[in-house]
Amino acid sequence: MALFAFLGFQPSAATIVKKVTPTFWWAGMQNPELQIMLYGDNIGSCDVSLSSPDIELRDVVKQENPNYLLLYVDLSEAAPQNFNIILKKGKKQTLVPYELKKRRADASLVKGFDASDVLYLIMPDRFANGKPENDIVPGMLENKVNRNEQYGRHGGDLKGIENHLDYLQDLGVTAIWLNPIQENDMPGGSYHGYAITDYFQVDRRYGSNEEFCQLVKKAQDKGMKVVMDMIFNHCGSHNFIFSDKPSKDWFNFKSEYVGTSYKTASVQDVHASEYEYKIAVDGWFTRQMPDLNQRNRHVAQFLIQSSIWWIEYAGINGIRQDTHPYADYDFMARWCKAVHDEYPNFNIVGECWTRPAPAVAYWQSGVKNYNGFDSHLKTVMDFPVEEAIRQALENDGKGWGNGMTRVYDAVAMDYLYADVNNIMIMLGNHDMDRIADVVKDQDPRRVKLATALLATMRGIPQVFYGDEYGMKSADRSLGHSTLRMPLPLGEQVTPEMQDMCDYHTRLFQWRKGEPIIHYGKTMHFITRDNTYAYFRYTDEGAVFVYINASEDDRTIPTTHYAEILSKYNPVGQDIITEETFDLSKKDLVVPPLSALVVKLNK
Repeated sequence: MALFAFLGFQPSAATIVKKVTPTFWWAGMQNPELQIMLYGDNIGSCDVSLSSPDIELRDVVKQENPNYLLLYVDLSEAAPQNFNIILKKGKKQTLVPYELKKRRADASLVKGFDASDVLYLIMPDRFANGKPENDIVPGMLENKVNRNEQYGRHGGDLKGIENHLDYLQDLGVTAIWLNPIQENDMPGGSYHGYAITDYFQVDRRYGSNEEFCQLVKKAQDKGMKVVMDMIFNHCGSHNFIFSDKPSKDWFNFKSEYVGTSYKTASVQDVHASEYEYKIAVDGWFTRQMPDLNQRNRHVAQFLIQSSIWWIEYAGINGIRQDTHPYADYDFMARWCKAVHDEYPNFNIVGECWTRPAPAVAYWQSGVKNYNGFDSHLKTVMDFPVEEAIRQALENDGKGWGNGMTRVYDAVAMDYLYADVNNIMIMLGNHDMDRIADVVKDQDPRRVKLATALLATMRGIPQVFYGDEYGMKSADRSLGHSTLRMPLPLGEQVTPEMQDMCDYHTRLFQWRKGEPIIHYGKTMHFITRDNTYAYFRYTDEGAVFVYINASEDDRTIPTTHYAEILSKYNPVGQDIITEETFDLSKKDLVVPPLSALVVKLNK
């Protein structure tokens, strides 16, 4: 963000204000309290007043660092306006202009993502380069582009995403989740976005704040929602709030590095020691990612406001919160509630990366936890089912409890969740080996089986960019960077890759108009011979899914499904092949490593 210099009555002696956050706000918000942070050399000794008669300055908070002032103002009676924050030091004063904007009439009604959507996860730097002139921004710490450098920047940007909106629409995508787009002005590894250095500024190598708003609008005009990735657990070490921190207690362990254990089970563990809890929650990811202390009320307000600012400013439809259990859980619950108080139809999904289903369910709002904790978090990521699908397809599935039995057993835990439709299911993401890497023999047929599950199971499906082509990692031994390669384009797309993309398209386009899949119930059946059968159903109709993950033909045991099959016309069409199937017959054979998805009507 550019430096701000606001000159008062005596320019030669005026106080220099370098940053103001948030950069502006809105009148008429549900919560009338606003924290305004002022940052500049020795501004802490200034007296503060406001030029507006209908804005109450409730509190002026000084920090250990004299370069900060925190203003808490009450906007209950404030209309949209421009006013001045008046900083006075002796007889000298500086006027800091501030704007309260008028809200859009429908701002609070923004619609979040839900089970009717298919989310498409994009790492902007690694997707497509639509504006080469912003590849290198003078003055930024990492200012080169080299697609041969695995941990370097590749030049993808917002314009590249905008140029592919038609492609995403044709694929059947209804929501786009972007890995962090906020500024990451770090000396290395800035491509991934998870070391934020300015919470209110798009990274200029991606584009401008205005270009992001344009992308959101164009996506929404095409019927697609936009989800922002946010990180409240930590920031980048080159963020000004760390490099010139307001107070040491803005960061855990008094701003000194202590590494996390990465064992977030201690958050809900009745046997956990205070030490284990503190290390997990307060420990730092890396030295370059200082761990924010959300128990500091000023930090909490700063973070909450940053998320609301983006919702109001850009009109985004959702937030994915990185490392959700690593931050103070009381604060995270407070944040979720604050967002939903302003935007009741909004949605947030938390990355609660743990494998046992009870540990994931703990974080979903409405679950009756032993300690009374309610996260106010509508959606959690279904890591147990993701792991089960991968394990089911990484070998031939032989042996007790292997293969599709793993998927059945994982889905059987759904009773733990308050709302099974608000679970995000996925085959992978930017932190995992791609699904095409891990299935047995890297067989595209097994990738298609996983895709059929993704498109038809309960919950909100999320696909990682490139998986629709069956993309593989460049070199898995080199780490995460190699699974985050640019989207194949033009001649790079082989016939095999196009076939995989066509398969995804058929399922996702069909899914868009299928409320049975969005909100229907599930009835599934004990797996046999590495197959898995289930019905998604409502009073109006049903979808029958049969996954043959074995390497042999399998005959569908239709008599086992009589209790539900009898309620519907057994003759339907396979969504994938467009063939007609009569499920009343007893000799229906499904070929090896293939899926059947049949729509049934009453």
